[in-house]
Amino acid sequence: MEIASKLHEIDWIILSITLLFIVVYGTYVTRKNSNVTDYIKGGNDTKWWTIGLSVMATQASAITFLSTPGQAFHSGMGFVQFYFGLPIAMVIICVVFIPIYHKLKVYTAYEFLEGRFDAKTRTLTAILFLIQRGLAAGITIFAPAIILSAVLGWDLLSLNIIIGFLVIIYTVSGGTKAVNVTQKQQMIVIFLGMLIAFFMILSQLPEDITFSKALTIAGASDKMQVLDFSFDLNNRYTVWTGFIGGTFLMLSYFGTDQSQVQRYLSGKSVRESQLGLIFNGLLKVPMQFFILLVGVMVFVFYQFNTSPLNFNPKVKDEVANSIYAEQYKSLETEHIEIENKKKKLLADGFQDNEKTQIQALNKRDLELKESARVIIDKIDETAIEKLESNDKDYVFIHFILNNLPRGLIGLLLAVILSAAMSSTASELNALASTTAMDLYKRNIKEEKSDAHYVKASKWFTLAWGILAILVACIANLFDNLIQLVNIIGSIFYGNVLGIFLLAFFIKYVKGNAVFIAAIITQTIIIITWYLDVLPYLWLNLLGCILVMSIAVLLQSFTRKQTLTNG
Repeated sequence: MEIASKLHEIDWIILSITLLFIVVYGTYVTRKNSNVTDYIKGGNDTKWWTIGLSVMATQASAITFLSTPGQAFHSGMGFVQFYFGLPIAMVIICVVFIPIYHKLKVYTAYEFLEGRFDAKTRTLTAILFLIQRGLAAGITIFAPAIILSAVLGWDLLSLNIIIGFLVIIYTVSGGTKAVNVTQKQQMIVIFLGMLIAFFMILSQLPEDITFSKALTIAGASDKMQVLDFSFDLNNRYTVWTGFIGGTFLMLSYFGTDQSQVQRYLSGKSVRESQLGLIFNGLLKVPMQFFILLVGVMVFVFYQFNTSPLNFNPKVKDEVANSIYAEQYKSLETEHIEIENKKKKLLADGFQDNEKTQIQALNKRDLELKESARVIIDKIDETAIEKLESNDKDYVFIHFILNNLPRGLIGLLLAVILSAAMSSTASELNALASTTAMDLYKRNIKEEKSDAHYVKASKWFTLAWGILAILVACIANLFDNLIQLVNIIGSIFYGNVLGIFLLAFFIKYVKGNAVFIAAIITQTIIIITWYLDVLPYLWLNLLGCILVMSIAVLLQSFTRKQTLTNG
């Protein structure tokens, strides 16, 4: 049976109605936006709960709901440590960033930098944002395209174009307000869908496996280790990377990334914006914990049910037609034997003294999966279309398609696509606003009307949407989609955050020193990432410290020269 045939008529109806409602609703309620304040800042009348949900929806892309359960399935709950710095960042942004942005009545975060430094620093920072967010927008389109490619058997090119233009329609039409109002509906769909998925997984476990027993089984396989206090730099996710590297990443993302800043710049007041961010800070970590827990429960489910050696649906056919077919088949046979042994141990009641046996079986199974990946990568070297060996992004969708009843499959696909649309819409909206206000308006000589800049913003939204679709069409999976987005952010965010911290707190540093320091820092960070010297989360801290230190040194050197010459 082909995967597409698992979609019944009710799934198509639920999926289609949900997506069409979001597009039509967003276009209709914001159709009268006629001035720049309405289009870019949403009329400055957004309530705190809308801001909170919009901020959350912007970060919670399809990648979150596609990759995070797969991350937990393979590596356990430790990824939640990545978000430990978020509440700290929310408090700092509420105290420092928001009052300044609102007082200056800026349209973008980078507008503030010109008044503090100079035009070239504003332009450089805006360009750094445009590069990293433009790439990320393409990935947020590419992620759900993978899903529908697996579900429908359509080619990725067509899907990237369809998903991209669905978002472009209402984002071009309504600007920031369209993004804000649709994200409330999208978050309702997302919360509802993930809760239903969680309880459906539990309902499909054997009758004698309670939630408590499921956690015990997951713990025996080292999936419930939430906290890691080690100082091993080779370990990406620890308490320290979360609190230190994560805080700097979240400060950069929520405080200087226009896709987030634009959400709370639309607030009715400073208080509404602050309450919206605090709301996000309180809910985001529990939400990510819950999504990871869904992935862990999927892992427990597959302890009692057959799972493939690799979850990528394209792998089986490609391997079967390769010279490695027999070798792969022997790996599958041993994988099935291991699954049967684990089922027997669990069926017997899972005694404490059997934990060692379970762990040994899991270790061997991981070795088999790694051997399978080596084979898949060998096939990939000669394949015309990339065959992804890392299957983390396919785990949750495999469970949805093969184990949920009709209707719920459509709802869960709507969840993932709603998340994709909400995040991509925010990104396109921010990219267009930054291009229009920081580059176009800033460098145009003659006075233009509000209607002109609204029209220009719409054209920029369309242009960035098309560019995002092009990036999606040439994108390849990295280690894991959610990691890819965070890696791209970490390469640029620390530098940008450092520029803003200089602007806020070190008043004697001027524009020339900051501009030169930012260029040097970005070069060093790219080289550091390329050489894989540090885990990517630490790049945020390194970038921030580097740009601030270099700028202070350059400014001190300039002052000494001036005094000497004087």
